[in-house]
Amino acid sequence: DKALDWGTAEALAFASLLVEGHRVRMSGQDSGRGTFSHRHAVFYDETSGAEHIPLQQLTDDQARFQVYDSPLSEIGVLGFEYGYSLDTPDGLTLWEAQFGDFCNVAQVIIDQFITSGEDKWGRLSGLVMLLPHGFEGQGPEHSSARLERFLNLCAEDNIQVVNLTTPAQIFHVLRRQVLRPLRKPLIVMSPKSLLRLPAATSELSELTNGGFRRIIEDPRAPEPSSVRRIVLTSGKIYYELVDARAEAERDDVAILRLEQYYPLDVDLLRSVLDRYADGTPVVWVQEEPRNMGAWSFLKLRLSSDGMLFGRWPFSCVSRPESASPA
Repeated sequence: DKALDWGTAEALAFASLLVEGHRVRMSGQDSGRGTFSHRHAVFYDETSGAEHIPLQQLTDDQARFQVYDSPLSEIGVLGFEYGYSLDTPDGLTLWEAQFGDFCNVAQVIIDQFITSGEDKWGRLSGLVMLLPHGFEGQGPEHSSARLERFLNLCAEDNIQVVNLTTPAQIFHVLRRQVLRPLRKPLIVMSPKSLLRLPAATSELSELTNGGFRRIIEDPRAPEPSSVRRIVLTSGKIYYELVDARAEAERDDVAILRLEQYYPLDVDLLRSVLDRYADGTPVVWVQEEPRNMGAWSFLKLRLSSDGMLFGRWPFSCVSRPESASPA
């Protein structure tokens, strides 16, 4: 009867796929426990050191579950898992960075294989990359998965890029990755602070019903006729904006979440905005510096003249430009 946190929803996604016959394989520097200790996929007997992996003991006829703590050799491990995903398209193959920043050590795999392999060779991969991302005061090389680099590589529906805000969303996006009759690499800007944020929880009914949502509308939005500003955002800063709106006692701001950057559902975004009056300012808010994050990507695809769909003024609030990610 309690709301579910991120780790629980993720474990339920794995478990439900396993009992349905879909293999799950994960590797990364701290994949057994998760870098921020949210996963607990592997337990150790403190006396004997023996491993216990509950996801391997669900049913007698379940599919195989594998989890490996890998060395800090991102280019080698990510390359191996990419190859593994090509050979086993019926399963879920995941690689998790200790911090999303560390994917830069595997950039050649991303450029030459993950984002371009389908276009160059017709090879389909459903590989998932979990990249912890978020400006939590941990400094350079521990803050940014370089979202802008992945968005720069997006073309011809080659990959999927998401930045999620609820446990139900990670549950559905992981299951969707296996159950849909297509295979595309999935890049997940994984959370850090949201792993334990009480507001970032989901009811069990949100997992058992519905599905993945590319855009989440404001559950506390005022009447559209009274909205004077529309804030469009993604990831953990959403919760900070909600708190700031409450503290300021503002009842004229709607906050929308863009959960999937690419492929970008332009028609869905337009339909969500349709309820608001023409001329209402839409502000993209990101935690990344202005030359990073999604602003350049969204401006290029949605607004060449400072207007969103020619109807709503479109601007950005961000950190200033920076040579360093934090």
